[in-house]
Amino acid sequence: MSQDLEKLFEEYRQGDTQFQMAGGVEGCHKLANDFYDIMESLPEARKILFMHPNDLSESRDKLALFLVGYMNGPPLFEEKYGAIALGAAHAHLPISGKEKGMWLTCMEKALEKQDWPDTFKAFMLMRLNTPASRIQNRP
Repeated sequence: MSQDLEKLFEEYRQGDTQFQMAGGVEGCHKLANDFYDIMESLPEARKILFMHPNDLSESRDKLALFLVGYMNGPPLFEEKYGAIALGAAHAHLPISGKEKGMWLTCMEKALEKQDWPDTFKAFMLMRLNTPASRIQNRP
């Protein structure tokens, strides 16, 4: 990674910069909705789509509120749903590297739809690899 990119990524890590750049709560909801819209539209994402309830309303809300906190915004997920426990919440689902990869593909496509600088999109995709890895529970 170039020094300029490293410096920019470091700026994104300051305070609530990510949350503000994403457009706050509204921007996090847009990203979550775009993510699930893409998951519903991609035939190759059917396996991970079918791991969700038929009604994706709560899944969309949970992802959006998780993103708010993950981007250093207010702890809205915890206020509404309680403590975040990614591993425990997904332990009942068989999630291998393939499912993790498909989740990240859907997220990458959702990030592409955001009106954000490309460097910020790349930064967020890099960051979101961490929670995706935390829910993987199969080789």
